Amino acid sequence: MDTMLVISISSAASVVLTLGVVLGIQRIRRDAAGRSAEKIRSDAEREAEHLLRDARVSAKGETIKMREECEAELKERRREQANVEKRLAQREELLDRRADSMDAKLKNIEKQEADIAQMRERVANREQELNKSISRQIDELERISGYSREEAREVLLEKLKNEVRNESGLVVRNVLEEVKERSEKEARRILTYAMQRYASDCTYERTTATIPLPGDEMKGRIIGREGRNIRAIESATGVSILIDDTPEAVVISCFDPVRKEIARKLMEKLIGDGRIHPTRVEELVKKITKEQEEELFQVGEAAVLETGIPGVSPQIMKMLGRLKYRYSFSQNVLQHSLETAYFMGIIAAELGLDEKKAKRIGLFHDLGKAIDHEVEGPHAQIGADVLRKYNEPKDVVHAVAAHHGEIEPESLYDILINICDTLSASRPGARSETTELYLKRLEQLESIAHDFPGVESCFALQAGREIRVVVVPEKVGEGEAQMLAKDICSRIEKEMTYPGQIKVTIIRETRSVEYAK
Repeated sequence: MDTMLVISISSAASVVLTLGVVLGIQRIRRDAAGRSAEKIRSDAEREAEHLLRDARVSAKGETIKMREECEAELKERRREQANVEKRLAQREELLDRRADSMDAKLKNIEKQEADIAQMRERVANREQELNKSISRQIDELERISGYSREEAREVLLEKLKNEVRNESGLVVRNVLEEVKERSEKEARRILTYAMQRYASDCTYERTTATIPLPGDEMKGRIIGREGRNIRAIESATGVSILIDDTPEAVVISCFDPVRKEIARKLMEKLIGDGRIHPTRVEELVKKITKEQEEELFQVGEAAVLETGIPGVSPQIMKMLGRLKYRYSFSQNVLQHSLETAYFMGIIAAELGLDEKKAKRIGLFHDLGKAIDHEVEGPHAQIGADVLRKYNEPKDVVHAVAAHHGEIEPESLYDILINICDTLSASRPGARSETTELYLKRLEQLESIAHDFPGVESCFALQAGREIRVVVVPEKVGEGEAQMLAKDICSRIEKEMTYPGQIKVTIIRETRSVEYAK
């Protein structure tokens, strides 16, 4: 127990000692903190004084700088204001001068207007005087000449009209001769070049087909008992069989050239094997017709390939093949179409046009002749309708329709097809002409020339390709002769149909005749 008490007292003493040490440390720290705070406060006061002094110095410097800037800006504004006032004064002075100038101009204009008014008045008075003088002179002229004003005007106009007609005729003749010389030279070059590039054989008339027979007894077999064989042939082919006194030959006649060709092949086969009866005729007609259709397509296809035209309908090719058996004035129409296509292509290339389109028009231009015996209307319009049906280009269709002048031309192709069609038809040896048509054309040509006043006589030359007209010199002047030639050409173009061109020559001469007695 005493030991425990001693321990407790020792522990209490230790606690008291510790508390004393702690309190001592705290008192030391308070003293040190007080001294440090006093030092900080004094330092802060000194620093504040320094900052205040620096701030005052800086503020004074800024104030001085701002005052200087304000004074400089004020000086600048005053200087600008002075410049503005100076410019305003100059402008005001300029405006005053302009105002003075305008006043002077206005006064000048008013003076000029007054002068013009006076001048107009003098002109009006002078015009009245001149009108009175002209009226007096006209009355005096009417009295002297014995003509009224209207009669004198008619006389002068008639005289002037004759003089102008004569002079215009001379001018027209000179211009036409110059243009004709240049155009003929260029046209001759192009046409010569085209004809050199293409040449074809002459053609002959083929209106009927003559079939040779091995003997006259074959005629009886063709006719058959009571004519049944010949009736069967005519019924199956649609042709007419002519059996006359011509020895060892029969003649086939038909408007349709394809039917005529089928009948010709049929007759050759019947005569070849000798079996002639209606059943045999029907069998051969079916077979030959089928072969003929294939041949027509092949012929048309060959024509298209030869001209190098793409995208042609098979139906059009078949119609082209039918032209192989069609003739016009002894000229084969398919051959004529190929010639025209070649001419179209050559001349179109020379003129810078589309060569393939030109060939297409040339090959198709007479397509209507393949069916013109079945469809009413001119072959040009029939061909155009066929081409339109098979979706050919519009300009191709129009050129085909216009190649005989039945509708107005719209493009160079329309005019070119007419030229090339005539070129192919009128080349030497291309066509033959009957004597009756030849004489009729000559008579019509001379009759047209005789219808014009002042014509003394006329003569058709060179198979109707030239006409020479002799006129009375007293009735037809030198200038009027050129106009007469143009009038005669216009009548010929409107009333006649002819290949190529017709030259009209006006002959005017004065003869002085005396007799020595």
